[in-house]
Amino acid sequence: MELRQLGYFVAVAEELNFGRAAKRLLIAGPSLSQQIKALERDLGVALFVRDRRSVALTPAGSALLPDARALLDGADELRRRAGRFAGSESVRLGYVNWLPAELAERVAGVARLHLDTWVAPSHTQAARVADGSLDLAVCWIPTGDLARSGLCARLLGADRLYAVSAAPGGGPIPAREVTVLVDDDDTAWLSWNVFAEQFARDTGAPIVRIADGGVTGPAFFDHVRDLRRPVLNCPKGQTTALPADLVRHPIVAPEPVWTWSLVTRKDGDRPAVSAAAQAICREVDDLGLGSAEIWLPADDPHRPR
Repeated sequence: MELRQLGYFVAVAEELNFGRAAKRLLIAGPSLSQQIKALERDLGVALFVRDRRSVALTPAGSALLPDARALLDGADELRRRAGRFAGSESVRLGYVNWLPAELAERVAGVARLHLDTWVAPSHTQAARVADGSLDLAVCWIPTGDLARSGLCARLLGADRLYAVSAAPGGGPIPAREVTVLVDDDDTAWLSWNVFAEQFARDTGAPIVRIADGGVTGPAFFDHVRDLRRPVLNCPKGQTTALPADLVRHPIVAPEPVWTWSLVTRKDGDRPAVSAAAQAICREVDDLGLGSAEIWLPADDPHRPR
């Protein structure tokens, strides 16, 4: 039995819905279900009654829930007390466009987190960690860059990318039929270009080269309309509302996934930085990256080996 599993138990008990609990915990639904089953095996009792429509606590689950919360509260207090040794230090974190939920709460009592406001792409943020101008960065990074720059990466998040088109319906589209935009400006789009070109090589998807920054934003929507075929959406546009004339399509066979890493220096980090990194990534699961139905670049550090 692990504290992490107790946290999963409490989250499902509070949500009474595995999907909502998985989203709250930043883990894949099947992984959450497996962890709950493992906890039930360790305890020797069923914690939930579940079917396709509902989830409910068993009598044993209801009786054990206060104890689980007490154990988790005790562990949190221990972390806070230990974190006071480093809690007065400032840790500087850079990011591209995504951060996990409740970030400040994750590092409370461990370090004072300063979010850097300089908007820069993934490869730039990783380089800033390497040169010491940042302590941490949330970005996409290939394995080769980690080795060359003396960095390490911890899995923090994953975006399931989709296609955008002007065709009605929004049904699934095979990866080979999705057009990929690659921008000539590597200064701004290097990480995306590396990712997109590998995706095209592996799946046979066609590449269209552009020079207007239209990988995302209004220019991206114009490219979709002009090309009249589905176009791969980049992670910077994951949460952008689509215009009324465009639709979103799931991509299948395979589904492309963009990973978000928390990048740190491999050697010489201050204790506060190490503590903050551990707190930020605590309880992040594999996010379903082991599925045979998804695609990751060959040099993604989180690709199952």
